[in-house]
Amino acid sequence: MILEVKPSRGLKGRVRVPGDKSISHRAALLGAMGQGVTRIEGFLESEDCLATLHCLSLLGTPIKRLGPGSYEIHGQGWDGFQEPNDVLNCGNSGTTMRLLMGVLAGQPIFSVLTGDASLRTRPMGRVIEPLRSMGAKIFGRAGDTRAPLVILGSGNLEGKTHLLPVASAQVKSALLLAGLRAKGITVVTEPGPSRNHTEVMLQQMGVPVRVDGLTIAVEGGTLPRGGQVIVPGDISSAAYLMVAAAVLPDSDITIENVGINSTRAGIIKVLQSMGADLQIEPLPGGGEPKANIRIRTSHLRATEIGGSIVPTLIDELPVLAVAAAFAQGTTLVRDAAELRVKECDRIAAVTQELGRLGVDIEERADGWVIQGGGSLTGGRVSGRGDHRIVMALTVLGLGMKSPVEIKDAEAISISFPEFVTTLKELGAEIEERAANPQDRQAI
Repeated sequence: MILEVKPSRGLKGRVRVPGDKSISHRAALLGAMGQGVTRIEGFLESEDCLATLHCLSLLGTPIKRLGPGSYEIHGQGWDGFQEPNDVLNCGNSGTTMRLLMGVLAGQPIFSVLTGDASLRTRPMGRVIEPLRSMGAKIFGRAGDTRAPLVILGSGNLEGKTHLLPVASAQVKSALLLAGLRAKGITVVTEPGPSRNHTEVMLQQMGVPVRVDGLTIAVEGGTLPRGGQVIVPGDISSAAYLMVAAAVLPDSDITIENVGINSTRAGIIKVLQSMGADLQIEPLPGGGEPKANIRIRTSHLRATEIGGSIVPTLIDELPVLAVAAAFAQGTTLVRDAAELRVKECDRIAAVTQELGRLGVDIEERADGWVIQGGGSLTGGRVSGRGDHRIVMALTVLGLGMKSPVEIKDAEAISISFPEFVTTLKELGAEIEERAANPQDRQAI
């Protein structure tokens, strides 16, 4: 798919973004592991989250779709999963693969996990190694570091203490999920904060979780209880609309019902530090914190992003690079080497594709240096088959002086299928068309 993005201004209106991707994955997985029926509202029906549902179905979990974003997951309890009669295909979803590794490590069944070409290049050793220390039997390509993965599940896992070298919500979550089926206590300590959706949902579903700073512990033997999970809007998706409204003239939008969990809200803090005209209206209710976010055209200034805030906005860094391109001054992004092992090498992709459109950007090993306020013109770029690169380039294109053409744009369906439609509802000018052979050879 090709996106033709035209210079736009005056984004206005109230919109909602799709349900949070991270929370949707966890609601389905914990619901399947638990007792009783879990009713999920606001589930993100993107390719990644649907891959999780497909894998759970192959494992014998009854799943009923009640309507758009509304699902019933019938929990299977201890040893409730059936041995799948086919390979579990996680698609492009690292969350699906890594969290399923934790779930299946403690189930006495044989399973094989694979994914698309991109996922099969992503590192899995940092999950496999600590799971093996608990007694899991997991094997894979490239010295047991890459998918496809073979899991010989066991009902005899032992709780262990894990010191993670890098803060990672996916690794932490995999270990905690395995810990539910392990004997004794499983303890995970991180060097910095990471997303805590798993801990929040475990507690919401009746599983005692001990949190002491950067250390989280669970004791094996307690099953999650079914109930209702309401998924708020994904702040990672909202980030693209927030930056678009901040940089485009005459804009004033409100994004309703967005999750503002403190471990995910780094985008809000950074945009505020850049001078964004941004208002947060907290909403009542239990579970994950949520709010309406209003953002208007702003005069952005450069900033420095690094250290402990990086894990709270790692997925938003590509669009923050776009914000930096429109800001006055020099922005430094550091400590973000994790971007190298996402759906693509996002540090290289952002450097090269933004550079093609005139952004003064210098690649660093762990981020970028971006000189904002330059002259930005249109051109042709590639989304690299990465949903976050496609969306960041779209936002950049809206602020250009002439149109931008983005090839390999179909990846937006991975997290925000209605991205283009939502922007157009707010007043953006974007056209979609099918790619032809000439388009594929360009750039």
